[in-house]
This record gives sequence, structure tokens and C-alpha cells, in this order.
Amino acid sequence: MDFNVKKLASDAGVFFTRAVQFTEEKLGQAERTELDQHLENLLTRADGTKNWTEKILRQTEVLLQPNPMDHTGSRIEEFIYDKLDKKLPSRTTNAELLGQYMLDAAQEFGPETPYGSTLIIVGEYQKKLGGAERDFLQTSAVSFLTPLRNFLEGDWRTISKERKLLDNRRLDLDICKARMKKAKLAEAKAAAAPDFQETRPRNYVLSASASAAEHELRVAQTEFDRQAEVTRLLLEGISSTHLNHQRCLQDFAEAQATYYAQCHHHMQELQRELHSCTSAPSAPHSSAFLSGPPSPGATVLSGQKVVGTLAVEQSQFPVTGTRKAKVLYDYDAHGVSELSLLADEIITVHTVPGMDPDWLIGERGNEKGKVPVTYLELLS
Repeated sequence: MDFNVKKLASDAGVFFTRAVQFTEEKLGQAERTELDQHLENLLTRADGTKNWTEKILRQTEVLLQPNPMDHTGSRIEEFIYDKLDKKLPSRTTNAELLGQYMLDAAQEFGPETPYGSTLIIVGEYQKKLGGAERDFLQTSAVSFLTPLRNFLEGDWRTISKERKLLDNRRLDLDICKARMKKAKLAEAKAAAAPDFQETRPRNYVLSASASAAEHELRVAQTEFDRQAEVTRLLLEGISSTHLNHQRCLQDFAEAQATYYAQCHHHMQELQRELHSCTSAPSAPHSSAFLSGPPSPGATVLSGQKVVGTLAVEQSQFPVTGTRKAKVLYDYDAHGVSELSLLADEIITVHTVPGMDPDWLIGERGNEKGKVPVTYLELLS
């Protein structure tokens, strides 16, 4: 193999000289050129951006993929598909897998049995929750995680490379300053010697050495200033990175809001379906009121609920345990038998004999209807 011995020796010499200069600076035995305050501030801000971006990225990955082994496997799979220039297939979420297990179990136990039919209902909604989760993970990966990784693996590597080059240029500059200082001291000492005239040839050599050191210093200063400017421009680009990450944060928060809203909607629907399957009111009056939406022939009269031909005065319901309750969450009524709720409002609630314990009768002024207990905080 053909090696350039002179270049290797030269590089080794430069590396050694820089190492000596760096060590002497750390020990306080050599002077160090300080960067201007603006550049120092940019470097500090860049370090903070890099460190916090890494922490936020890692914790977001933990949030979206709690299992460390799954996370490692996912990153390897992403790397392989990226190298093959292929789109990563959608993964089945745990909720979707759970839902499928429930559906399979329902087929074995019998879809027509109470347990089997319930398994089907819950399983379908688990799959819906899993689908919402998968969409959230994909959206978050594209709009939030990928930009953070791109910064760390792209822009930050470029900044680090130029910053390291700036450190080397500074060391070279300080080495040239030290050489220049030594040459000037030697020249001044020779000029002050009593036998200055007799050692004139030697003085010419010292003067030439000082001139060479001065030339090297000018070159080193120029290279240092040029590299400092390049590094400064890159560091000022951190402001654009902050703006980009700000937009990514907004997209991530929006994706979270959409995901949790979908989950809330699916769970409301699930509770409603389960309740409709399991509720079996015993009292004739309450059954007329709690049986859900009226039949096609039903009408609503002022102060009355009419289901088919049976009209029940609201004031005739037996009232027990009337209390005030604070609404915890918004609730949209489904059918004329239910009462819509607004978060933080105070309503009056009471029970009806034979009523499902998961529901209460709520009153707000002249309005009355069923309300779910889980949406309320009972007050004394």
C-alpha cells in the first residue's frame, strides 16, 4: 500500500503540537485565544439545543414505544427499510391484537351467547382504539420524531465538524503566537547583548526566524477568522431549528388531541353499547323512561315523556336521595331519555327504583334525563 510518509509525519507533528498546546492551556502554562462573546453565546445555545433535543427525542420514543426491546427492534427495522428505500409497513398495535383475540374467542364460545356477544362488542372497539393509536404513532413519527432525528444526525453533525475545525484553528493560532513571542524575545535578547556587532550573522538568522513566525501568525489568524465566521453562520441557523421544532411540537400536540378525542369517542360508544345489552329495568314506569329512544310513534309533550301509548308524568317518578352533582366532562345525550351535560356545571340528581346503578336521573331547570354516573362528582 502506497503511503505518503512525509504527509503522515507532518500530520503526526501537527497533532502532537496541538496536543502540547492544549495540555499547557489546561495547566495554565500557555495563553489561549478567547472567542468573542457573541460566538460563545451561540455555542452555549447550540449545546443546550442538542442536549435537550436528545432528551425530548428519547422520552418521546419511550412514550410512543414503552417496551425498550420493541423500540430497539423498531429502529433496526426502520434502518433496514430506509436502506432498501422501501416504505415501512404498518405495525399491528397491542390494542388491535387484543381485539382480534377477543373476536377469535367469541367464535369459539359462540357469538350468540351473552359472553360471546360481549367479546365481539369489546373486541371491535379495541381494534378501533388500536387503529387510532397506529395513526397517532405514524403521524407523530413523521411530524415530530423524524425532524428531531434529522437535526441530530444532520445539522448537528455538520456543526460539530466545523466546531472541531475551529478548535484546531484556534490551537494553531495560539501555537503561532507562542512561536512569535519566543522569536521576538530571542531577537530582543540578542540586540541587548554586548557583543551584538560581533554576532551580526547570528542576528540575521534570528530576524529571519521572527519574520517567518510573523508570516505564520498572519496565515493562522486569517484561517482562524474564516473558520470562526463559518461556524458563526452555522450556529445562527439554530434559530431556524427552534422555529421548525416549534411547528413540530404544535403538530405533535394536535395529533395527541385527535388521538385522545377518538379514544374518548370510542369508549363512550362502547359504554353505550354495553349498557344497552346489559340493562334490564324491572319497574314498569322506569322501563318506559330508560329503555332508550322512543318508538317511531312516540311523541314528546310538555312536561311528559310518551313512549308508544304509555305517557308518564316526570313528576310521578319516585325520588330518593336527591343530591347535587358536579359534571366532570361534557356528555352528548343519545336519545330523548338522556340529558346532555357540560363540564363544571352543577345539576340535581336522584335515583329511580329498578334503575341501572351506572345511571342517575339528572335535572337542570325544566330539563330532565338519564346521566352516566362516571361523568359526575357527587356533592354533599
